[in-house]
Amino acid sequence: MSRLSQRIERHWYQPAWWLTALLAPLEGLFALVSALRRTGYRLRLLRSHQLAVPVVVIGNINVGGVGKTPLTLSLLAALQARGVRVGVISRGYGGQHRQPTLLTADSRPELVGDEPLLLAASGAPVAVGRDRVAAGQLLLRAHPDLQLILTDDGLQHYRLARTLEVVVLDGGRGLGNGHLLPAGPLREPASRLASVDAVVVNGAASSLPLPATLPCFQMQLRAERLVALADPACSRSVADFAAEPVLALAGIGHPERFFNTLRGLGFSLQHCLSFPDHHAFSPADLPAGDQPIIVTSKDAVKLRRVIHDAAQRARLWVLPVTAQLTPDLAGWLLSRLKIRHGR
Repeated sequence: MSRLSQRIERHWYQPAWWLTALLAPLEGLFALVSALRRTGYRLRLLRSHQLAVPVVVIGNINVGGVGKTPLTLSLLAALQARGVRVGVISRGYGGQHRQPTLLTADSRPELVGDEPLLLAASGAPVAVGRDRVAAGQLLLRAHPDLQLILTDDGLQHYRLARTLEVVVLDGGRGLGNGHLLPAGPLREPASRLASVDAVVVNGAASSLPLPATLPCFQMQLRAERLVALADPACSRSVADFAAEPVLALAGIGHPERFFNTLRGLGFSLQHCLSFPDHHAFSPADLPAGDQPIIVTSKDAVKLRRVIHDAAQRARLWVLPVTAQLTPDLAGWLLSRLKIRHGR
């Protein structure tokens, strides 16, 4: 990331008046294009396509990691536990696919993206595609018994009609300075929250401009035992690392959240390495030395494919996190959608 990009991103959460003024014309252009596009779909000048089953969008109105993937994984587990046949469609950011693609056991992250592979590990069928309508149709042809489809991101992909919209917000960062891109972190204005069906707040919430009647759910990410990248059957507790300094590596939307989680757990972080979201890792990205390196589950999907040296693999430890939701979001969704379930 260039210094200018870093300065602009810092401005989103620590505003500088001169940057707000400088970026105002670009923000105005972005707002105009976005508003025209939304209006086109609302007036049916642009066509939305309905799939044969209900579609629930898990999205956000701001850029950067807010926890959509752990939330989607938590929902998948809760829905599957109730016997609901659920699938997922995703854009597949970071993948090289050109056509809608069904994930298989042999799918590679460089082709389909990292997050879809993480979601597919839940056992749910997953399809990726830039055209989410085509991806959904492909998924239903392969799995015609599905009762429900979740979309990982895609709130602004209005070509796909949706039954419900669930927006995820970062409780700590909120909506930043409240401005649209590039002057702020928002893809859509805060007023968009008045038209969604529910909000999930990740972590302790600061003051968020939420409509009083909007259903709101609280999400906390809980860390589990660390798993060896070289051998998933091998795990260690956080306490096992208490006596040694470790490195932390993350190529996610908001790496500082991961680093703060590690600090909160008591890790002694010697160094933190940040990479862009969906970064294509290579062996050169790992620093020299023999200290343990703690990574996210999302990054582990790609690191397993590119780190072949036994000594380097032995240094890598994955910290899985589980999203805990209150109240019961899966139950609320099924009630709203009137979906019968077997358990």
